[in-house]
Amino acid sequence: MERWLGRVAVVTGASSGIGAACAMYLADNGMLVVGLARRKERIEALRETLKPEAGQRLHAIQCDVRKEQEIVDAFKRIESEFGPVAVLVNNAGIMRGSDLVSEGNSSDLRDTIDTNVLAVAYCTREAFRAMRENGGDGHVFLINSIAGHSFSNVPGLSWNLYPPSKYAVTAMTEVYRQEFLKYNTKVKVTSISPGGVLTEILPAHLLPEDKTGLPLLKPEDVADALIYCLQTPPHVQIHELTIKPLGEPV
Repeated sequence: MERWLGRVAVVTGASSGIGAACAMYLADNGMLVVGLARRKERIEALRETLKPEAGQRLHAIQCDVRKEQEIVDAFKRIESEFGPVAVLVNNAGIMRGSDLVSEGNSSDLRDTIDTNVLAVAYCTREAFRAMRENGGDGHVFLINSIAGHSFSNVPGLSWNLYPPSKYAVTAMTEVYRQEFLKYNTKVKVTSISPGGVLTEILPAHLLPEDKTGLPLLKPEDVADALIYCLQTPPHVQIHELTIKPLGEPV
């Protein structure tokens, strides 16, 4: 992690789950971390769980990633107050419970695409500009899902546009790899695709009540994988990393 010490990392959806774990792990490993979320106060509360030195490296900006202008304004503020972005973790994501064929589900459809796809494009665009203008290196992470590669029926779960949005992220990963090369940079891109993770995105009725429940990863498992990817040598790029909990049935 030596090459990243003191440099700026941005984590979207950093108020809970995988985003919160990534923000904490990055701060613990010496990066200056800016978390973006609608619930800014929850990011600020994370400081209390960190060692004082790491807590001082964690900052929060309120941002609704469904809104392009808020993203643009947030990245301008980050560059002005903290410096150029070196690492971006596109983590913000949602899953809506309505069926695709349900009437009146338009807001669910829009919110899913705005959060899971367009926000990734807007944030990566803004971060890459800073990376390209400041040395031409950096690392962009896309927190994907195994549902972005294959998925099957899960009783009691409505997938809605979640798998299509994650399939888009899978395709975007390769587009970014090609474009980062096209612009003659050394910026890396990594898609991390977890299986089931114990986060707020899961419907409450699917959460295990005891050890015999559905096998799930912890958010910290994904954050640990992200740190591993960051520590690879400059010439090594982990393009896709899939992580499943042991015993996951699908």
